Amino acid sequence: MSLEAEELLGRAIGPFTVERLIGQGGFAWVFAGRRTADGTRVALKILKPRYAGDQQFESRFRNEARVASELRHPNIVRILDIGKTGEVTYFAMDLYPGSLASRLARDGPPTEGDLLRIARDVTSALAFAHAGGIIHRDIKVDNILFTADGTAVIADFGIARAVSGYATATGVNMTIGTPHYVSPEQAQGRPLDGRSDLYALGVTLYKAATGDLPFRSNDWFELARMHVEEAPEPPRNRRPDLSKRTERIILKCLAKHPDDRYASADELLAELDAVEQAGRRTESFGMAAARLPTDQRAPGAGILGKWLLPVAAVAVVILVALLVVVLGRR
Repeated sequence: MSLEAEELLGRAIGPFTVERLIGQGGFAWVFAGRRTADGTRVALKILKPRYAGDQQFESRFRNEARVASELRHPNIVRILDIGKTGEVTYFAMDLYPGSLASRLARDGPPTEGDLLRIARDVTSALAFAHAGGIIHRDIKVDNILFTADGTAVIADFGIARAVSGYATATGVNMTIGTPHYVSPEQAQGRPLDGRSDLYALGVTLYKAATGDLPFRSNDWFELARMHVEEAPEPPRNRRPDLSKRTERIILKCLAKHPDDRYASADELLAELDAVEQAGRRTESFGMAAARLPTDQRAPGAGILGKWLLPVAAVAVVILVALLVVVLGRR
């Protein structure tokens, strides 16, 4: 089977019509399309022929897509349909206007506030998935999409697990995950838990904060060694305006040993919530101070400023009374 991406354009795939290619990975193409019945815009992920023709891979792909379709969370991409039409295996999901990768390419690093909001959205989704025993295994800037109102959502749950299961079952040597984002334990082929996703999130946040990845190499083995052995350059070296607390969050996610990272996505989420609440308190305090009259914002303002004049007036009255008594005695 030698089907090419261009041959799918304009075709009806199940209840959908393929319109244009918007991206691709090692295993699948992603097209923008429409549901033929009502015109609803969708994204169609279609297995490339090499993998669609492998019955075991194709079966795992569809099974994992079904598992992912049961993850209903506001920060996880919703899978609408899973199917097979002739030689084409696909699943349809909501179509989003852009990814973190495209936003960084267009606008550069976001503000620190936006960065923390993205981190919180993604961590919330990971906490939900990990509670159900599902690890993403391929968190990266390309897999973080945005809704029309700017909410971050995670795509491609289940894809890396399908590849991992296939590789384990068949003994086929396949790269699982994206080399620049793999955790040290992933690079070493060790067992994974949710903390591996937190490492990949740390790489993602580092990239979003600084515009660059913590480790770069064109050689996969060298890149794996760097993830396992080398400490990342502190992100504040590349972006000095980044707060120390945000830098600490990123570097804790990037700890080499899982035990040195956050114990869970829930723990990271609690810290991100605390940072957000602290920011709100600071903002509220600043706004309240700005509303005070100038004389109350001067040094000595507040309670002291409020009572200073009345106390001074009483002191003057007492002094005058004492003078009258003293002078009267003379």
